[in-house]
Amino acid sequence: MLEELSVRNLGILQSASVHVPGGLVVVTGETGTGKTLLVGALRLLAGENASRGSVGPDGDELSVAGRFVIDGVDVVVQRKVTTKGRSRAYLGGDISAARELGRTIGSRVDIVAQHEGFRLASATGALGFLDSTLPGEGQDARTAYAGAYRGWRALVSEREELGDDTRALERERDMVVFQAEEIAAAGFSIGDDADLQIRVDRLRNSEEIAGLFGAVDGFMHGEPGAVDLLSQATAAVTKLARLDTTAEPLVGQIEEAQTLVGEFAAELTRRAMDESEGDESLAVVEDRVALLGQLRRKYGDSLEDVLAFGKQATSRAAEITALMERSETLDDEIEAAFRDVVAAGTELSRLRRARAQEVTSGATAHLSELGFESPVVGFEITEVPPTATGTDRVSLHFASHDSLTPEPIGRIASGGELSRLVLALRLAAGIDAADIVAFDEIDAGVGGTTARAMGARLQELAVGRQVFCVTHLPQVAAFADGHIVVEREGAVATARLLDEDERVDEIARMLSGLPDSASGQSHAAELLMSSQR
Repeated sequence: MLEELSVRNLGILQSASVHVPGGLVVVTGETGTGKTLLVGALRLLAGENASRGSVGPDGDELSVAGRFVIDGVDVVVQRKVTTKGRSRAYLGGDISAARELGRTIGSRVDIVAQHEGFRLASATGALGFLDSTLPGEGQDARTAYAGAYRGWRALVSEREELGDDTRALERERDMVVFQAEEIAAAGFSIGDDADLQIRVDRLRNSEEIAGLFGAVDGFMHGEPGAVDLLSQATAAVTKLARLDTTAEPLVGQIEEAQTLVGEFAAELTRRAMDESEGDESLAVVEDRVALLGQLRRKYGDSLEDVLAFGKQATSRAAEITALMERSETLDDEIEAAFRDVVAAGTELSRLRRARAQEVTSGATAHLSELGFESPVVGFEITEVPPTATGTDRVSLHFASHDSLTPEPIGRIASGGELSRLVLALRLAAGIDAADIVAFDEIDAGVGGTTARAMGARLQELAVGRQVFCVTHLPQVAAFADGHIVVEREGAVATARLLDEDERVDEIARMLSGLPDSASGQSHAAELLMSSQR
């Protein structure tokens, strides 16, 4: 159970630090004071999603903390949310994830929202509620159906991708095969474009290049040539060094120069021979350049783009081939998968119908305790084509008396009837299995004797657990074991736990709007006394 609750800057609730008793705890206050914010605080501690819109005006962060007793051990939980939407959670003083709060606290808390009756009026809401009540076998059936449905839909998607026109796939495959083969047949590889440009430039200037090679060769080997002159110079320097030892370093230098010139002359001769013996045709190279240009116009701005396109075309051809081979067995697989979906849906529907009978039977009994003479409540389940949630369409029907024809609740139930119906359904579905149950103005539209019956039922539910109830009804508040009032002054609200005398004043206010009235206080005290267990 929750023993202490601390709230700071949650909406208009500036601050509150409340010791929370066990049993039935009611939260009251004037309209607009922010009573439901305390339920919002409990939602945050239970690990539900946090909204930056919940941060109040008193700073850029809200903080909610609670001390719970779980299996005899104190567990401190805290949640902080900033105006930037950042949420931080703490469990036992350590940083934690909100989902961990959900496992530790949220699994022990059941919150019944103010507008749950309106959600039950929709087919989606009715189905969601019924599914949430399914025991283990039913949950397993939901999981099995979901898996079968996903598998069937995946196969159907494959079939939709293939389409009915296999000839279109064949035409696409022929096209991409041609593209891939055209690029492969050209025989280009990375770097060939730069190499082609070098070769075509050399071939287009071959005559001038040959002339320059001849001129340089004449300079090197002519009469006189650089090679002979340098050889004569080397002999002279060698003789000089014998006569003048200080000239010896010149010998090494000129010999090195002679070696370099010799190597240059040899390389020049080799290049000149290669140039004269080359049989590459300018026309052939220019044809290759033209071919590359054609491919680039078709498939990409650069040679790299062209080669990448070829790889993609090859891959797509293989993919289409696999799809066409797959199509030969796909129809049979879809048919088998659909049979699995129908079988799983039939089993899930059977379990839903059985559970619907159990829940509505229990709810009928609870409705009788809440002031209905002979109510009728039931789920109408009709078969529909498979959807993600099953093969059922579910609607909740109700009649306040068995002499009336049950109709969808959104069409005939009043606000007070919806409130009691929600409570009865939740009780029948096993809400009392939770350690902490919170009702957010579940008593809307209820009054008089019916309100006392609801208060008594909530009091019974609170035996052995903690039940929170945000209420505007004094008849319900009088049954409480603990009473928290939310008070507002201007744009600031606070919350505090009332003592017995203060409870009399608050219930007198709820009864007549006159907390200091002697007759009002007398009626409040009488109501409190008559509501004790």
